[in-house]
Amino acid sequence: MENIPACPQCTMEHTYPDGDNYVCPDCAHEWPMQATESTEDTNQVRDSNGNVLVDGDDVLLIKDLKVKGSSTNLKKGTKVRGIRIIDGDHDVACRINGTSYELKSEFLKKA
Repeated sequence: MENIPACPQCTMEHTYPDGDNYVCPDCAHEWPMQATESTEDTNQVRDSNGNVLVDGDDVLLIKDLKVKGSSTNLKKGTKVRGIRIIDGDHDVACRINGTSYELKSEFLKKA
């Protein structure tokens, strides 16, 4: 007998293959037999132009950024060297003029 997984929605084990999908007759849920998107692709950090960023890349700021809790502004066009990719909402860690910052990749472009 084949190894057919239980339904991910209702957890019933009456699923059956139908073409390229599994189908659950209990809740009518359908899902693909093979995963369509790998987890590696979802963890990639991309800049404002869609380029993949990795640790050690050099980037440029694409707009002026106000630093929260400070009167400092980071100017458009500032070059940032040797970024680090981190988890979280602000996905890039870097140092600019000796000060550590966490930035969102949507405001950066690869240099």
